[in-house]
Amino acid sequence: MTGTICWEDTKLHLDELRKTVDSALDGFTRLSDDCPPRLLQAMRYSLLAEGKRLRPLLVLLAAEACGGRVSDALPAACAVEMIHAYSLIHDDLPAMDDDDLRRGRPTCHRQFDEATAILAGDALLTLAFEVLAKHTSSKGKAGECCALLAQAAGPCRLVGGQADDILAETGGHSLELLERIHRRKTGALIEVASVLGAVLAGADEPRIQALSEYGRQLGLAFQITDDLLDVEGEEGVVGKRLGKDQDRRKLTFPGLLGMEQSRRRAMAAVEQACRAVEGFGANARHLTALARYIAERKR
Repeated sequence: MTGTICWEDTKLHLDELRKTVDSALDGFTRLSDDCPPRLLQAMRYSLLAEGKRLRPLLVLLAAEACGGRVSDALPAACAVEMIHAYSLIHDDLPAMDDDDLRRGRPTCHRQFDEATAILAGDALLTLAFEVLAKHTSSKGKAGECCALLAQAAGPCRLVGGQADDILAETGGHSLELLERIHRRKTGALIEVASVLGAVLAGADEPRIQALSEYGRQLGLAFQITDDLLDVEGEEGVVGKRLGKDQDRRKLTFPGLLGMEQSRRRAMAAVEQACRAVEGFGANARHLTALARYIAERKR
C-alpha cells in the first residue's frame, strides 16, 4: 500500500472518529441548570470549536492498535481534549501568550472576558476528571487513567513546561532546555493520550511502553512543526496569529536550530515514532500515517 493510499484510508477513518468525539464532547457538556449559562457558553465555545482533535484521536487509535474498542476509550479521549482546551484558554490569556485568535476565531477571553475565560478553563479541567472517572466502564482502569492524566497535566509535565517556557523568554537558551520544555508543555498530553488508549484496551507493558515512545516522539515532531508554521505558515490556514514567537523572543526550534535543521529534526522524530510501533504490524497503520502527516501539516 502506498503512502498516499494509506493516508487517504487513514483520513477517512480519522474523519469518522472525529465525528464520534465531537458528538461525545457535545453530550458531556450539556450540563444542569446549576452551571451558569455564560460559563457553559464559554466552555462549549472553546471545546467545540473546529479543531484537529489530535489528542482524542490518538487515544482511540492507540486503543484500536491494541485490539480495544472505541466506545471503551471514548471517555478518556474526551477528557484529554477537555484538558487540552483548558490549557489553550489559559495559554491565550494576556498574562501568558496574549493571543487574540485561536482556531480562526477570537480567543475565549476576547469573545467573553478574562474572568469568564479563566473559569471556563478551570471548569473544563475538573470536568475532564469527572467524565473519565464516571464514564470509564472499568472502574479499576478509571482510577489508573485519572492518575496518568493528572500527572501529565500537572506541575512536573504540562504546567511545568508552560512555566519554563515563560521563564525561557528571559534568556539561557539551549537545545536541552527547549526539548525539555516541549516534551512537557506539548508532548505530555500527546504521550499520555497514546498510553491511555493502550491501558483501556488492556495492553501489556511492552505495548504500553511502545505507544508511550510513539507519543513522545510525535509530540516533539508536532511542536517543531508548530514552530515552523509560526515562521512560514499562512495565518488564514493556521487559524492563529503568526510571528508572535519571534516578537516575544520565545525559545523555538527555528530560532535555535534554523529552518532546515528544524525540519530534519522533525522528520527524525517522526521516523522514531513510526519505528516505535512497528511491532504492531497492520494495526498501527493509522498511527504511522498520522505521524508522517504531522510533519507535513499546514495548520
